[in-house]
Amino acid sequence: MSNINAMLEPGMLVRHPTQPDWGVGQVQSNIDGKITVNFREAGKVVIDAMQVPLTIVVDKN
Repeated sequence: MSNINAMLEPGMLVRHPTQPDWGVGQVQSNIDGKITVNFREAGKVVIDAMQVPLTIVVDKN
């Protein structure tokens, strides 16, 4: 798991680096390298932390 993904906690806002059209997502859980994120435009998605380094969103705008 990347260092960034390891620190993700429920409630944090993220973006998927190769799916910008999904919009900002909110982390729901981060368990054993599987991160569940609820994206505005794609709904709930389970991300393999070993494959996708999510980007933390500091500002929603």
